[in-house]
Amino acid sequence: MVAVMIISVVIMALLQMYANNTHIFSSMKQQTKINQYSSFLISNENYGFRDKNIYLHALVRDFDLEDDLRRKLKETKIKMLYKELETIDIGDESSDEDVESSSGLVLEIGESIIQTDDGSSALIRFRIR
Repeated sequence: MVAVMIISVVIMALLQMYANNTHIFSSMKQQTKINQYSSFLISNENYGFRDKNIYLHALVRDFDLEDDLRRKLKETKIKMLYKELETIDIGDESSDEDVESSSGLVLEIGESIIQTDDGSSALIRFRIR
């Protein structure tokens, strides 16, 4: 009887560990997928600086992808949100306070957020206007 109790406790502990590991690996898989979507956004400078609802295939038009993956991306809809964090004028300023001579260069720092049904990911973006 004691041996059966010990074996049943060990089996229950192993089942609990298996369930925890399955949950952890599932959430890691979802986050990896969203991070891959973010990498598509990084490589495409036309997207990510405005709020927009698009399908993922719009981000990967320039990539050489397998047909199965391209079909899957056509079905995946994402929502992109952009939040401007800071704007820095990096143009030249003259020493006279009344007259400013600016080259028109502005550094914009913002946050692009990708939201899917599985989760979301955020990126810090820089651009010069």
